Amino acid sequence: MVKFKMIMILSSAIFLMVGCSGKNDNGLTEIELAEVTHSIFYAPQYVAIENGYFAEEGLEIDLVGAQGADLTMAALLAGDVQIGLMGPEASIYVYNQGSKDLAVSFAQLTQRDGSFLVGREPDPDFDFSDLAGKEILGGRAGGVPLMTLEYIIKENGVEIGKGENQANVRTDVEFNAMAGAFIAGEGEYVTLFEPIPTNMENKGTGYILASVGEESGILPYTAYAALDSYIAENEDIIQGFTNAVYKGQQFVHEQSAQTIAEIIAPHFTELELDDLTTVVQRYKDIGAWSETPYLTEEAFNKLMDIMEIGGELEKEADYDAIVNNKFAIEAIY
Repeated sequence: MVKFKMIMILSSAIFLMVGCSGKNDNGLTEIELAEVTHSIFYAPQYVAIENGYFAEEGLEIDLVGAQGADLTMAALLAGDVQIGLMGPEASIYVYNQGSKDLAVSFAQLTQRDGSFLVGREPDPDFDFSDLAGKEILGGRAGGVPLMTLEYIIKENGVEIGKGENQANVRTDVEFNAMAGAFIAGEGEYVTLFEPIPTNMENKGTGYILASVGEESGILPYTAYAALDSYIAENEDIIQGFTNAVYKGQQFVHEQSAQTIAEIIAPHFTELELDDLTTVVQRYKDIGAWSETPYLTEEAFNKLMDIMEIGGELEKEADYDAIVNNKFAIEAIY
């Protein structure tokens, strides 16, 4: 069982040690937002930034790269950021530790796993049952990417372990080091978020074989969370933030992949526009993005089922305690 540790993030090189919202010279309230990783998977967020949806709500977003749900939650708990984008599993861990100030998910962003399984050679006939007897770099123990992968593997008749016909899913490689470890020769497969897999394909160092999200189905994969105390004191900020996210979600559902790619391109300068468009289309094809910020209880319960199957759930969390759909409802209607 992985225990979520409420660690303090002390390095100013990683986080902006600000801790409270304030207005800048433009009269906008600055929000420090920690994102679990920087990925095209979060396109609605970057659309909302670039199209001025946050500014329309009186907000300016300062993005902070956390590299993992554990570090994102740590930054939130430490007061280094006001909002965190991460999997709701992190809020469940905090809830089960009995924290008095809960991390509450108030707006869902994505509804599927955004990672892709990458192999060393192209394999158009790949099936997840092919992972029997193979070694996969799977991610951080206790994280939804790992648990979802293991759930899919088991659903395809393969057990997790180091036996001859079992899939050896490794958890000893740091999230942001997985691509480098794979390229260096570790593992036969790896799960990665875009744009890394497309960059690897372009360089011939790895090939996308399957979408984990397409296989796993609907999940509240990433959502925005804030401390319960912060939400209570800043409902207008949370509402404005949710409004902007909803506008971004609607835009990506209504517009073409190329249009979306052109808008979010400043956030992904390492990719050519054609490659960026391909990745956006890939996420559109699997229905990666939620159409609204509303996080359903049914999806939340499925997440807990996957956590339980993965051996990472001590007890079920109270949906009403760590999910607040008030702001999503107001944004939609």
